[in-house]
Amino acid sequence: MDATPALLLLTGLAVGLLAGAAVGLVLARALHRADAAGAAAAAAERDLLRERVAELGAGAEERRALSAAVAPVADTLDRVEAQVRALERDRVEQYARLAEQLAAVAAGADALRTETASLAGALRSSSSRGSWGEVQLRRVVEHAGMLERVDFSEQVSLTTRSGRAVRPDMVVNLPGGKHVVVDAKAPLAAFLRASELDGGPAHEAARRAELAAHARALRSHVDALAAKEYASAVEDSPDVVVCFVPGEAFLAAACAADPALLEHAMGRRVVLATPTTLLALLRTVALTWQQEAVAGSARELFALGRELHERLGTLGGHTAALGRTLHRAVEDYNRFVGTLERRVLVTARRLRDLDVADGALPDVAPLEDAVRPLTAPELLGDPGDDAGRDLRRG
Repeated sequence: MDATPALLLLTGLAVGLLAGAAVGLVLARALHRADAAGAAAAAAERDLLRERVAELGAGAEERRALSAAVAPVADTLDRVEAQVRALERDRVEQYARLAEQLAAVAAGADALRTETASLAGALRSSSSRGSWGEVQLRRVVEHAGMLERVDFSEQVSLTTRSGRAVRPDMVVNLPGGKHVVVDAKAPLAAFLRASELDGGPAHEAARRAELAAHARALRSHVDALAAKEYASAVEDSPDVVVCFVPGEAFLAAACAADPALLEHAMGRRVVLATPTTLLALLRTVALTWQQEAVAGSARELFALGRELHERLGTLGGHTAALGRTLHRAVEDYNRFVGTLERRVLVTARRLRDLDVADGALPDVAPLEDAVRPLTAPELLGDPGDDAGRDLRRG
């Protein structure tokens, strides 16, 4: 009974030893496989690192080459960036100046709007509008270089062919004793009412209506001027009357609302003239006066030339007569000297030879110089000869 437990103990120990040996063998094999796998992985990682190092070296070379190639571009970009900064600075300064100028323009527009409103208020009265138109007309004629009571007359009382008394604002004198009548009373009330409306869409219809009324008023004024028959009240006047519109905008607005206005006015023998067109017309008249003055001077010079030529002919006749008189006087003097030598001095010398008289008698010599004859054709011919005609043509 005592040997059995020991046997069992020995058997258990043997089995345990066998199991531990088996387990150790298995662990040894597993460790061997793990070491082999680790070595392979390390070799693979080493190869990968070697390849990575090679790639990094190649990349560094490429980056150095790329940096060398990109360096000029970088410099250019730096210069461009500097220029962009300068342009940006200039742009900011220009925007600042532009803002100042816009502020000045806005202030000027406000001042102009205020002045326009003041002018519109002053021109609401028909008498004020008439006076302003007359002042504008006078400024235009004076700017054209014309003189009052010489080149034009103001507020002249006239009578038409039908016996109607009229008083035009101005009568401009034309060369040749001709005249043209200018009227400076243009209707502006509707235009001023339209100018007081702002340019918004809410007032657009009202503005168009006022401008259409302005065009109708100007057309009616043209008909009224045509009915006054100003041209028949002035002698040698063209059959037209000039209607002075004291502003370019007034006529432009009327023509925009009524495109047939100018044609209608010309059909009624009324010329619608703004300051620009009237100035051109008056400058033409002034030039015509200058040409007339030059032509008058030329005619006077021609008359003086003919008169001078005739007087030269008369002077030549008197000179020739004086020459002939001098020639006869020289001949008479020489004959007198000859008689003195042959008849008188011979006897006087005999008296000296007889000692009746003392001293020698002076010698009297004849004149050798002759009178210079006239050779100029103007002095030899009469005013009707070829030389006179040449002088008159010159």
